This record gives sequence, C-alpha cells and structure tokens, in this order.
Amino acid sequence: MKQLSELDYLGLPPAKRRLHSIGIFFSELPGKLWGGIKKIPQKLWGLLCRLGRFFKGIGTMFADGDILTKLSFVIMGFGQFFRRQIGRGIIFLIMEAVFIYYMICFGFSYLAGMTTLGTEAVTKTLNKYGLEVVEYKDNSLQILLYGVLTIFIVIGFLWTWYLNIKQNYTAQKLVEEGVRPKSFKNDIKSLGDEQLYKTLLSVPLLGIVLFTVIPIFFMILIAFTNYDYSHLPPEQLFGWVGFENFRTMLSTDISGSSKFAFTFREILVWTMIWALVATFSNYFLGMFIAICINKKGIKFKKVFRTILVMTIAVPQFVSLLLVSRMFADEGIINSVLQKLSFITDKIGFLSTPTLAKIMVLVINLWVGIPYLMLITTGVLMNIPADLYESAKIDGASGIKQFTKITLPYMLFVTGPYLLTSFTANINNFNVIYLLTGGAPKTMEYDGGAGKTDLLITWLYNLTITDNDYKMAAVIGILVFLVVAIISLVIYNLSPAMKNEEDFQ
Repeated sequence: MKQLSELDYLGLPPAKRRLHSIGIFFSELPGKLWGGIKKIPQKLWGLLCRLGRFFKGIGTMFADGDILTKLSFVIMGFGQFFRRQIGRGIIFLIMEAVFIYYMICFGFSYLAGMTTLGTEAVTKTLNKYGLEVVEYKDNSLQILLYGVLTIFIVIGFLWTWYLNIKQNYTAQKLVEEGVRPKSFKNDIKSLGDEQLYKTLLSVPLLGIVLFTVIPIFFMILIAFTNYDYSHLPPEQLFGWVGFENFRTMLSTDISGSSKFAFTFREILVWTMIWALVATFSNYFLGMFIAICINKKGIKFKKVFRTILVMTIAVPQFVSLLLVSRMFADEGIINSVLQKLSFITDKIGFLSTPTLAKIMVLVINLWVGIPYLMLITTGVLMNIPADLYESAKIDGASGIKQFTKITLPYMLFVTGPYLLTSFTANINNFNVIYLLTGGAPKTMEYDGGAGKTDLLITWLYNLTITDNDYKMAAVIGILVFLVVAIISLVIYNLSPAMKNEEDFQ
C-alpha cells in the first residue's frame, strides 16, 4: 500500500485516516518481522552490556564505600546499625542468618545431589526374623525439586545482598552530604504511600515465581533426564542424559528409533492446522453471524443473540461429552440414520481419522462462534457509519465494503484477541480430549498417540498413561517456545497495542 504524504494524510477524514493506518500496517508487517529478527543479536549485546554495568557498579560501591559499607558486603545490615537504620539492619541480618542455616543444613546437600540426582535408591536387608526390610535412600525427584528451590533461594538471597550493599552505599552518601537517612518507621510508612505499588505487587509476584517460573524451570530440567516408567522414584533413580531427548524428538533418520520423531512431526502439523482453522473459522463465521444479525431490517435481534449466548451458559465439558456420545459408533446419530434407512453401516464420525478431524473442527465452531459473535457485535457497532455511506456513494458493493472497511477495522481492533485465541487453540485440551480422547489410535504413532491428538493431549497421555515424563517435558518446552515467540512478536508489532489513541 502506498504511503501518503503528511499533507495528504492530514487531509483525509478521521475514519479514512484510521483505515489508511491499518492498510500500511499490514503491508509493512513482513518487513517489521524481519527487522525484529535482525535486532535479536543487538538486543543480546545490549543485555550483556547492562550486565557488565551492573557488576561494574558493585565494584564501584566497594571501592568508594567506607568501612561500614565494605563490612556490609560480608555482614548484611552492618552499616545500617551505625546509621540509625536499626530495623533494616535487623531484617538483613536475620535473612543472612536464615540463608546460612538453610544452606548448611539442606541447601548444599541438595545442590551437590543435583550433579548425579542420587546414587542409591533403596537397600533391602533381612532382619533377625528373616523378613525383608526395605529402606529408601535417594529420591531423584525430590533432589531435583529441592535443588531447583535452592537455586531460586540463592538467587533471591543474592538480590537481597545487592539491595543491602546498595542501600548502605546510598546511606553513606547521604551522611556525607549531611542528610540523615530515612528511619525504619519512615520505610514502613512509605510502603503504604509512595511505594504502595510494591506492597500490592509483592504477593502476586511471589505467586508467579512459585507457581509459574519454578515449575517451568523444573520442567526444563526434566527434559534433560531419563525420567520415565523405567526410572520412577522412589524405587528407581533417574539421571542426566544431556540433549538425548531432544535428538530423539527432532531426529530425521530412517532408523526405528525415529518413530517418536515421526509422531511428533505429524502431531505438530495437525496441531498447527487445528489452531489455524479453529481460530479463523470461528473468527470469520462469528463475524458473519454478527453482521447478519446487526443488518438493518432484521427482526428479533435480541432473540437470536440470546439463543447463541445460551450455548455459553451450559458448561463446555457437559456439551462436549454429550456430543461425543451422540456421534459415537453406537450413538443416537447412527441409530437414527439406520432406522430411517439413510445408511446401512455405521459411520465412524469419531473413529475414522479424516472424518474425526473434520468433526472436531465442526463441533468447535458450535462451541466458539457465540463468543466471537458477542465480541464482533460490539466492534461493528463502533465502526463509523460515514465510511459505509461514502462507500455506497462511490458505488462499492457489499463485498467491497466488507473487505475494505469492516475486515481491516475488525482485524485492527481484535488483533490481540485473535492472537490469544490462536495460542489458546494450540493448547485446547478440552475439545479434543472430551470428544475423541485423541482417537482413533494408530500403530504408526509412538507414545500412545492418536490421529486427533494435539501436542497438549499427547503430552497428557505421556505423563498420565505412559509415565514418560522426559519426553512430555520436551514437548512442553517446544510448545512454550512456539507460543511465547508468536505472542511476543505479534503483540509488539500489533498496531492495536501501539496506536490505541486512534480508537479513543
């Protein structure tokens, strides 16, 4: 799309200005994506430079610090005790004492155990009565879990140590300038005033670290072990295998060991097809229904909207389980068709590979269209009417108005939702698991996978049914990378995130 000069752009009506901005965005999107990829090395170099400045700052604080600041590098809170910040000093000193106690009693043993993840699982001996006594020794899962927690505790302590020396250095400079540092009482007051945001964000941040960051880190480490049904603690130990699991997953050779890699590639392709079709079919059909209902002259608009919204009111798992029973080989659909003499043999709606994939896509429309209808209805009502009036005067057909006005405007406003819907469909567990359970199963696939399995449902089967945690972890990492990269790139480039003022 041709870029207008600033004078021509300002001469356009506000609505056409917005449409021109939308067109420019989509025409420049490939170049922006490539430009973002080329900036990755620059970003990495910038990160390394910031790390260098960070460590240089620590060295500067030690070199310029007085004796109190220097001693605070070893005894946390030491400087605060002599600068009338007793409360801070006590807190820092207690944190250091607790950390040293934890590391001596538990932490160092967990970190040391992570090198091997255990050397002896159980010992079996006979007691004086001739009975076998089983004594459990090392547990690889516990060693890895507590080792990960210890790593995060060490990281948290190092950050606290840095805050300690930074606050000591800041207090030293204030004293040198004749300014008295804030007391502990003032610190407490500030947490409820100008630093209230820190108080409010502390609990959510702790929750994110405990329930999101640590599990992800733990999963990443599992992918580098041989943790499976043959190495289940506490009876057996598992250990490190390096990148062997990734080589198995991404193998391209023709040997028998590549069956798992073949399964992964087939399911990955189906997952991406499912995500694209499920996302855009729901999006465009939901938009089409919203346009039809909003069209002038249509009666009973509220009734139609209510009927569609009623499908949302019913819990999704109930609807999907009911539909799966209806379309089963022995379900009511086959029974009715046979009684009406439309068919002689039962149709494998959910047991034939190709037909099962089509069925899950069609049934997903019934589940997803009402949401899109509600969302697009609100957006359609906010598209400036003068755009359509101008288009009609120029002789534009209904299709032309849709492609040049409605669709660009909808994509501009609902771009973030469209991306979120796509990433959610990659991890859409409910529809596949409740409708087919991944069936039909096939001997071509490894790990108990079926023709309709997505990566997320296959991952579930690997962990729950096959106890193949190592390969499940590898799949989880790859899914996370795909979703994270797509989300970060599109969100950062989306004009809906950058040009919000255009729609205010």
